[in-house]
Amino acid sequence: MNQYAIILAAGKGTRMKSDLPKVLHQVTGKPMVNHVLSATRAINPEKTIVIVGHGATEVLGVLPEYIGYVKQEEQLGTGHAVKIAESLLKDLKGTTLVIAGDTPLIRPESLVDLFEYHQSENATATILTAIAEDPTGYGRIIREDGHVAKIVEQKDANDFEKSVQEINTGTYVFDNQALFDALSNITTDNAQGEYYLTDVIEILKRNDEKVGAFVLDDFEESIGVNDRIALSQAEKIMRHRINQQHMVNGVTLIDPETTYIDSDVEIGYDTIIEPNVVITGKTVIGRDVKITSGSRIEDATLAHHTEIRNSTVEYSVLKEGANVGPYAHLRPSTVLHEDVHVGNFVEVKASSLGVGTKAGHLTYIGNATVGDGVNFGAGTITVNYDGKNKFNTEIEDYAFIGSNSTLIAPLSIGKNAITTAGSVITTDVLQDDVAFGRARQTNKSGRAKNLPSYHED
Repeated sequence: MNQYAIILAAGKGTRMKSDLPKVLHQVTGKPMVNHVLSATRAINPEKTIVIVGHGATEVLGVLPEYIGYVKQEEQLGTGHAVKIAESLLKDLKGTTLVIAGDTPLIRPESLVDLFEYHQSENATATILTAIAEDPTGYGRIIREDGHVAKIVEQKDANDFEKSVQEINTGTYVFDNQALFDALSNITTDNAQGEYYLTDVIEILKRNDEKVGAFVLDDFEESIGVNDRIALSQAEKIMRHRINQQHMVNGVTLIDPETTYIDSDVEIGYDTIIEPNVVITGKTVIGRDVKITSGSRIEDATLAHHTEIRNSTVEYSVLKEGANVGPYAHLRPSTVLHEDVHVGNFVEVKASSLGVGTKAGHLTYIGNATVGDGVNFGAGTITVNYDGKNKFNTEIEDYAFIGSNSTLIAPLSIGKNAITTAGSVITTDVLQDDVAFGRARQTNKSGRAKNLPSYHED
């Protein structure tokens, strides 16, 4: 039986109080609608259709190319949103999942269980439900003799119906053709004056079609994010899940409550992460890596046996044995090869540092290609920008850059060459040369006594 998915992502989300479409607000570094898409992949849909509306261009910008979409020009309710997908799905035989794009906590395995239940019950429609301690605001599942009789929205519910704790999560599975046949008969005769998707259930019941309800084990999965409070709750729940899975996989998190790891991050076993670390984007971390407190890592690749100490690493690559920090900053397009050391208050940008190269402290390396075994003395600066253009510096293997050297790019420094401390280097230095670029020191005997700053013991 073919399976399809419709994701509702057209709403503005006024309670978010944001110019950003609601489904694009992020949970663990990924837009909510992308979390939902990831979950729906578990059912292997033949087609996935996203209903877009408010901020359609922005929403489409985060969707994979294979995803279909339909634009809902007017937001006239969930029933109307699904109905406009009929041109793409109406004549197809199969089973269709309908799910909201603001439910990022739904687990893939829950959708698989929902489909299996639907098929085992031979139902025309199955509602995904949950048990809520406080069901206020949710549509209620009203049962008779254990079977689903109807769904009642909060604003349309009487006192008894409001006391029911089984709630509609807003996720459904339908026989595809029965869904669109029923949608042609729904009306706006309700408190909101909208086309309710829930009215499809009532129509199916009137036609003696079987309607089932599958209850989630965990209410948290059903949370729909409608405001910033719910967004923070979803973030906390998802981060807890992510951290638990990494620990199950052999990663040591010293304090999981203060460790923030995005959903797409990969981490190898025997890695140790101290408190107050943030790891974002599509970062990939190898085995036996150590990341100490206060570090932030974004879209980086860290090979096995590397170490980050209280530093920031952005869009960079570290090969095996490289270590960074404390208080270092690797900016985008930086590559540290094996056993490179970048130490205290060193900044590296758009540069490649060869095997065993060391920059221990107080150094800026920008737009540089550096060979193996190079040593940077404290205070070295590559001057890569003249106010208009960027220029490159090339330093070959085993060069020694003296402390407080200023390297004015474009510049080439040859193999085994040396620049002396305090030099300003403006022309190329050949292999094995020693370059001096400073004025001769002159001492004036006794002159200090004539200066205002002089203090006699």
